[in-house]
Amino acid sequence: MTQTEQARDFDHAIKDEDIERAKLLIGIDAPISIDEHHRECSVDTIRQFAIGYGDDNPLFVDPDYAATTRWGGPIAPPMIHSSLSKKMLGDPIPEDIRKATKGLFSGVHLFVSGQDTEWFKPVRPGDQLFGFGGMESTEVKTSEYAGRSVIRVRRAVRVNQRAEIVAIERTILIATERKKSRERGKYMDLKPATYTDEQIAEIDEIYAAEGARGAEPRYFEDVEVGEALPKMVKGPLTLTDMICFHAGGYGFGPYGIGGTRVGYKNRQKKPKFYIKNAAGIPDVAQRLHWENEWSQSIGNPMAYDYGIMRECWLTHYLTDWMGDDGWLLRQHDEMRKFNYIGDTQFITGEVVGKRIENGNGVVDIEFRATSQRGEITAPATATVALPSRELGPVVLPEPDEELRRKAIAFMARHNEIANGKNR
Repeated sequence: MTQTEQARDFDHAIKDEDIERAKLLIGIDAPISIDEHHRECSVDTIRQFAIGYGDDNPLFVDPDYAATTRWGGPIAPPMIHSSLSKKMLGDPIPEDIRKATKGLFSGVHLFVSGQDTEWFKPVRPGDQLFGFGGMESTEVKTSEYAGRSVIRVRRAVRVNQRAEIVAIERTILIATERKKSRERGKYMDLKPATYTDEQIAEIDEIYAAEGARGAEPRYFEDVEVGEALPKMVKGPLTLTDMICFHAGGYGFGPYGIGGTRVGYKNRQKKPKFYIKNAAGIPDVAQRLHWENEWSQSIGNPMAYDYGIMRECWLTHYLTDWMGDDGWLLRQHDEMRKFNYIGDTQFITGEVVGKRIENGNGVVDIEFRATSQRGEITAPATATVALPSRELGPVVLPEPDEELRRKAIAFMARHNEIANGKNR
């Protein structure tokens, strides 16, 4: 069987019964039983994660510098919860719901199209993160490119070992009938990007001008609506970038990519995740992010990045701009276009609002990643709290009281089970 034939076998249509079964999960919170790549935060965890997506902000990568800031030491970049999490113990979803929803959308291509995230507490060395959550909504749409799609929003509440809510993420998950898009062949004529020495020099010039705001406060009073943020560049995207991102900590916890014997054992546990390559070797379906041949067999012209990778880039844009004393309150982003190997993303933005919120001076920002083709691949919005000469330092936000009580209850149950197992 050829790789393309395997892709067809892997690529099933969305079933009506799966859509109805998916709705059974809406509103049910349960512990997130996944160990991510990192299970406890350290100075090295923070540094490696930041460098993995290309962020050299000294607040994240230089402990001596970080000790001089308001935080008193290193804090993790905003998206650290994509890499750092420990299995939360607790009561699973009801057994009848579990059985009724087993094997949802099996064989259907799944990807992340965007996320809404709110941040409440910094993550520091020594912290552990746990999570609970579930599906908030399920919606069916049709499009020319993907055929029928199921759009689901999954909420995950990230808490530390002290039961403090660190972040709330709402991930937009898309299940698509990619076989239809492959048959139409849309985008398959897209050619890989190439660059002249002059074009690389132009990109390097942007890199040379970049840098984190650092210790110089960006005061709320000094920001004006309509003000443009400095341009940032990411790319041209290479296989090396993908390797660095994985090595930095994005271990894709649900599937646990590993080599040799670890990979073999994982293949025994998750055989459907492993699809033979052109040489007949079982390999992860996820390799569409670095193997052109496999990506082409399921309807893409070449390999492309992770959505979470661009989300890290977008938060990097904001943390560079706001400085050590600012706080990223929330970000909404959408992955509208693929970012293929060879592509370059230029991130630009502007201040669109300014106000007082919960005792902080906050600004609203609209920004986006635009490829070298001139296509907006990732539009985004964000709200940033800045220090104020009149209001004082930024005050960290507080989560909803009901959700805070739920977080305490989930962690109490986790500790009860953990202590029982340790006796």
